[in-house]
Amino acid sequence: MELRDTLASIALAATVIGAPLTAPLAAQTATTTATQAWQIVPQPQSSLVLARDGQLLGELGTQFRMSVPIGTLPPYVGQAFIAVEDQRFYKHDGVDVVGMAAALKDALRGHARGASTITQQLVGNMHPDIIDRADRSIARKIHEQNAAREMERHYDKEQILEAYLNQIHFGHGWYGIEEAARHYFGIPAAKLSLAQAATLAALPKGPALYDPVRHPDRARERRDLVLTLMAQQNYVSAEAAAAAKAEPVITAPAMATAPYVVDVVRREAEANGVPVMNGGYQITTTINAPLQTLAAEALTSGLARAEARAGFKHPMFATRAPGSSDYLQGTVIAMDPEDGDVLALVGGRSYADSHFDRAINALRQPGSAFKPIVYSTALADTFTATSIVYDTALAIPLDRNAVYRPKNDDGQFLGPMTLREALTRSRNPVAVEIGMAEGIDTIAALAHSLGIRTPIAPYPSSAIGASAVRPIDLVAAYAAFDNDGSSVTPRFIDHISEAAGRVVYTQKSAGRDSVLDPRIAFIVRDMMRDVVTRGTATSVRRYVPDRIEVAGKTGTTNNDTDAWFVGMTPEIVAGVWVGFDKPVPIAPGAAGGSLAAPIWGDMIGRYYAEHSSGEWNLPAGIVAMDFDRDRMAPADSTTLPDKRYTEYFIDGTQPGDPWAIFAKGPITF
Repeated sequence: MELRDTLASIALAATVIGAPLTAPLAAQTATTTATQAWQIVPQPQSSLVLARDGQLLGELGTQFRMSVPIGTLPPYVGQAFIAVEDQRFYKHDGVDVVGMAAALKDALRGHARGASTITQQLVGNMHPDIIDRADRSIARKIHEQNAAREMERHYDKEQILEAYLNQIHFGHGWYGIEEAARHYFGIPAAKLSLAQAATLAALPKGPALYDPVRHPDRARERRDLVLTLMAQQNYVSAEAAAAAKAEPVITAPAMATAPYVVDVVRREAEANGVPVMNGGYQITTTINAPLQTLAAEALTSGLARAEARAGFKHPMFATRAPGSSDYLQGTVIAMDPEDGDVLALVGGRSYADSHFDRAINALRQPGSAFKPIVYSTALADTFTATSIVYDTALAIPLDRNAVYRPKNDDGQFLGPMTLREALTRSRNPVAVEIGMAEGIDTIAALAHSLGIRTPIAPYPSSAIGASAVRPIDLVAAYAAFDNDGSSVTPRFIDHISEAAGRVVYTQKSAGRDSVLDPRIAFIVRDMMRDVVTRGTATSVRRYVPDRIEVAGKTGTTNNDTDAWFVGMTPEIVAGVWVGFDKPVPIAPGAAGGSLAAPIWGDMIGRYYAEHSSGEWNLPAGIVAMDFDRDRMAPADSTTLPDKRYTEYFIDGTQPGDPWAIFAKGPITF
């Protein structure tokens, strides 16, 4: 304590003992401000963002605080704070004359310590605009004393202690005993043990200094002092204090939060007139808490694996510069395909480094992940899954004498194959041929009806995903393949209620529109099952057991810049994107099947380890036939068992001659 603080203590001691103080202006000001500063007023509360099961996902507000009644707390919680902060709390009138005299004596001996009572701390912390506790002047101390005495005349001790416990800052932006208990120990304050209560009581002296997460040794030393004082003041027995001292300082892991989800619901709530930043609301989201955790964990581990790939030469997440986000990024979105409820959303690798939500706002080329939409237009026209198409070199004239020559990732052209095989092997020229035959405008119209809100450029390359989309839109579009052809609108908020429980906003699921023939949705989905079983996404099956029905499509853009996998089970449709915010090649050989699909599989496989799954329906009007994969014709007695598979057709389109589409000649442009 500096000399001026010591002199201030002497002056204050003289004041409270009764000696005159020639400071009429200060006294007058103190009287004026005390009429305001003594009041216990409601403090800012958090708006809680909750998963659908009530688990806390995050908080909104000017301060993170959840006030609780003192009657819900074990008695030793308040007693711990009294023992260390204000042992004569129940005896003084707001100002502890005895304590101040002792503090003055210690100060004169060179052992400075504070003498503010709990009541004085409360008036200063609750009314910082009136009483600035950083101000060391005598005038401020007089103001604080007068306000504290006035507070004690209007409120009883339990009311003051309750307000104090709900007011204190415990570090990290956490205010009040409830926030501290939940964040440091993962439990509500009502369940604090004696040792935990003493640990929290150590924090008002210095939240950063005695932080039990960062400095457990210091926290334990201070905690043990609190326990000693509690025993000396007969709040607990010596045996109980000793038992509590024997406990290690164990804090809970950082609470699982979903900061990108919190951002989305804040924007949506405010757009609908609910001032959630004022605090005091409960926002119940559509998020499935276990799946949200799995999504975040799968993205973290999957991106770390990607960084370990041979040839990866970019900045690493583990050694990134402070505040930088130029490392490998990713996003995960999962939805309920029936109603569009968002079950999980991770908008980036580190919210602390970048608040940019790549799931909602990024515009990225989907590559081959766009092809199921292209194939749907073909099936809606004259194609079937067994129609013969050609994976061959193309030269398509464009404006200004340019020529577009689509290529495959493997640099090969495989010649004639079925439509199913072309999707399974993700052959680019086939998708471009279909796009030119059906018309990019037709494909764009279907894409928009499925939920893609960005423009689809009228160029042949759009058929293989050259037009940028938002990841959440692409996942929503895939929901139609999962739910038999209906579009869905992503939904994040179920309802918002006030602290008293009154619901002030409900976000109903948007009505579903049938935009795709259920039979086409079924056939394209079944073709995408082959993508997982024997195509470009076989890595998924390393994580997801065969009992779970899975379908999906990979996507990789030019120069290995974007890696995608969008897939589905009967209960979940989900997508993963991996890339850099500023598009650059990820690494040699990086692709949707090697980067994004394993992340998807990790998340889904771990989810279904704890959950059952259903089966997809077979819609009316579908005909099943045995087919020969090699001969691209109906199976017969000569078909080898490993080449026999079940093919599906819209009733009336079954073969016949699989070459019939070319009866009038090849497809031309």
